[in-house]
Amino acid sequence: MSVHWPIVKSLLASPGRVAIVDDRGEHTAGKILGGALHIAALIESRSGSPAGGGSPGEPRAPVGVLMPTGAGFAMAALASWILGRTVVPINYLLKPEELQYVIDDCGTEIVLTVGPMLEFMKFTPRVANLVRLDEQKFEGMPEARWPALVDDDDLALLLYTSGTSGKPKGVMLTHGNVVANVRQIVEWVGLRHADDHVFLGVLPQFHTFGLTALTILPLSLGFKVVYLARFMPGKIIKALREHRPTLLIAIPSMYAALANAKDAAPEDWASLRFVVSGGEPLPQGVFERLRDRFGVTLNEGYGLTETAPVTNWCRPQDFRRGSVGMPLPGVTERIVDVNTGKLLGPNEDGEVQIKGPNVMRGYYKLPTESAGAFTSDGYFRTGDIGRLDLDGHLYITGRLKEMMIVGGENVFPREIEEVLNRHASVAASGVIGVHDPVRGELPVAFVEIREGQSFDERELQAWCRQSLAGYKVPDRVIRLEELPKNPTGKIMRRELKSRPELTDGG
Repeated sequence: MSVHWPIVKSLLASPGRVAIVDDRGEHTAGKILGGALHIAALIESRSGSPAGGGSPGEPRAPVGVLMPTGAGFAMAALASWILGRTVVPINYLLKPEELQYVIDDCGTEIVLTVGPMLEFMKFTPRVANLVRLDEQKFEGMPEARWPALVDDDDLALLLYTSGTSGKPKGVMLTHGNVVANVRQIVEWVGLRHADDHVFLGVLPQFHTFGLTALTILPLSLGFKVVYLARFMPGKIIKALREHRPTLLIAIPSMYAALANAKDAAPEDWASLRFVVSGGEPLPQGVFERLRDRFGVTLNEGYGLTETAPVTNWCRPQDFRRGSVGMPLPGVTERIVDVNTGKLLGPNEDGEVQIKGPNVMRGYYKLPTESAGAFTSDGYFRTGDIGRLDLDGHLYITGRLKEMMIVGGENVFPREIEEVLNRHASVAASGVIGVHDPVRGELPVAFVEIREGQSFDERELQAWCRQSLAGYKVPDRVIRLEELPKNPTGKIMRRELKSRPELTDGG
């Protein structure tokens, strides 16, 4: 089964229904399909490379999609799949050199974009065919065409990681991977074609959650999606009131902003059946603020670009605070010792390893890294630290690459950050390990301070000492006006390691 066939069939089944609402207005199912067919013809006319069969695991005449979140992105992706091509969603928040690297690395000769996007980036990518869709005049009925037949192993997506640790890596997801993940989500949550769901899309479509869960899934099942190209708390609250969505997926930093939205009320959230937090661990303070102010219980989900992406989802009926839920159907998970690889039992922390039909083929043109990403028996090494409880609920507790060894003891930044974030003066925090000749490493914390609050390093250290073992208490606490974050809001601890405050005494 291909990614595009269920979408095409769903659009044909009810062409007059509103399928997408975005910043440009309403778009019917027929308009989405018609637009995709017009763009497919444009791609063929502007790009000389046919999709072809290609070698197994190779992109099929890749098409770069550099578009704001909305109906245009969905049309461009669908057009590419109808032609049998591989879609390369391009993260427009990357630095220019990273964005150009993605285009060069995937080997595309065509990038679809719009003028306002180029103006926003203040950068024009170098590519053989840079096609501005806003300059095209699509008139009349598009040429009908039979959507391409593809195999499960053909590449549907080449999704580049955000580059938090070196150059972006192209994650190869097949049609089989993506279709499997859509089916897994549908079965796990109990979604049906007959349901009257409305999805609110606030995650960018270049992001794997925004693409699979908020674009491919609703279009396949015939649900309406409301997209907002920019995250603005006031506009989100307005959309909640106007469209009464049933599902919202966002990242913790977005929920933190929504928790402080002015003039918002509990009734604004009343239509939501699923309110899901993913992308990074959910701070306790954000969870409590949404619950106390709006009566909303955030359920966490978990997944990675490499897993297409969803592997766990804490359903409302299974809620356990701090858990990202049990594995989706077809997903197998285990926890292994980070040093020995030994399989661990319930409630023991180790690396989370995953196997399932949604797990990627590998990293594009990186055979060594691809091989290293999997165990000898086929499990994907997530690099995340977690534990499974007796009932199989997963808890993510840290990140393997960010683990510190302090005096021979394993210490994870998240544990310290959770404590710091509970202090009344701290808006956000990031913790790293710095070299120490005696103890190996020492934890150092960087904090953003809430408006109107004062910064007191010793007070924050004393606060940590109340909840943490002595060796976990930050050796230093450094104030920053703003912590470095990647495009999805995650704190980039790698950049903290190069801060001048670490060498100049603060």
